[in-house]
Amino acid sequence: MTAFTLYTVETAPEAARAQLAGIEKAWTFIPNLHRTLAESPVTLQAYDTLFGLVGQSSFTPAEQQVAFLAINVANECEYCTAGHSVLAKMAGVTPDVVEALRESSPVADARLEALRHFVERVVAERGFAGDAAVEAFLAAGFTRAQVLEVVLIVATKTISNYVNHLTHTPLDAFMAPTKWTAPRNRSHAA
Repeated sequence: MTAFTLYTVETAPEAARAQLAGIEKAWTFIPNLHRTLAESPVTLQAYDTLFGLVGQSSFTPAEQQVAFLAINVANECEYCTAGHSVLAKMAGVTPDVVEALRESSPVADARLEALRHFVERVVAERGFAGDAAVEAFLAAGFTRAQVLEVVLIVATKTISNYVNHLTHTPLDAFMAPTKWTAPRNRSHAA
């Protein structure tokens, strides 16, 4: 396994230092994902920019977290599933919804279930979700703009999920209580 460096502001490549400093200021620490991404300053900047743009989308913070979690679970990203489980609770997503998302189970709230289902279809079908899926999403009260904003969220999580798969990013301390094991790793963990 190739080891990747967890950079600090001081040890990161010069082009990543200001970005890491801004992340540390905003979060009060630098998540291990960002510390890993600093290896490629342009990839760090892309991820951080996209993540910020999701915050400007028309989805509520809770809906953003539902979409993030659904994607993380679909992509079996243990790091992001653990992290967004915490962020989802901070955004007001109820524990039962977080647990349902973590287990790819239906969500009792019809609107959030429609979001979960649509996001999972977009990921599983690599964008070819089909007209019926788009129509069902719109019928649940979402907008055409939000169809496209789902693509933004998928793009954001594709960067982080794939980076974590390739680099084996270690969990941050705040994620320990929400550790999640991907289905492909559950037989190994038993």
